[in-house]
Amino acid sequence: MAYLNANIPVIYAQIRREYLYDLKAHHGEVEDCLLFGVASITGRPILFHAIMENGAVFYRLPISAFMQRGFEPEEVPRTRLDQLELWNCFSYYPAVTNYDILDGQSGKYIDKNKVWHTGSYLFTVDWAHPESNIVDTDHSEIPAEHKCAHILALDDGNYAAQPNNRLIWSIPSFTVKDEIPFDWKVQTSEWNVEDSSKWKTEDSDNYFYEIEETKNGK
Repeated sequence: MAYLNANIPVIYAQIRREYLYDLKAHHGEVEDCLLFGVASITGRPILFHAIMENGAVFYRLPISAFMQRGFEPEEVPRTRLDQLELWNCFSYYPAVTNYDILDGQSGKYIDKNKVWHTGSYLFTVDWAHPESNIVDTDHSEIPAEHKCAHILALDDGNYAAQPNNRLIWSIPSFTVKDEIPFDWKVQTSEWNVEDSSKWKTEDSDNYFYEIEETKNGK
């Protein structure tokens, strides 16, 4: 697991040029770029690193700064950042994964206005606390609070970063039920197989040791 910065699968994209000018000029213009990394800062959205065709690297831009190649600026909706990415980063320690089962698959997410947006999967960012000797001030490992961020290339030309509970995936050979599980509940349990109140091993040096069920927590 990386600290602060992490590699991502390279994305050939376009950057909205006003982000290169602190949002003060060149609105409505774009230029080609490559996205190659992310920065994860607690309490901030995922921030992307990009290299331009002149070789310059620009760090820490939000997902709203970019649009896909093949689109003209006037074709792509100007969508608010909080409609593209629902949650900030949960820690300084991101893990980037490209899940094979989702690779190339399409999906849709529902935004704050209950509008569905369709797109295709790129990769996933997840978070955890890396070191028991560092005070954990975040909530990346609290079951009811944890969220990952699936990065999507939307059909409208934008990119998005959305958690599991806002997304429905379409895998034609498997996802055959046409239903949205709005009555499912957030997972709040902390699972533990080494609960000493339920079992213990025998007190010996046997290689194939016995396991004993405890009674009344004793």
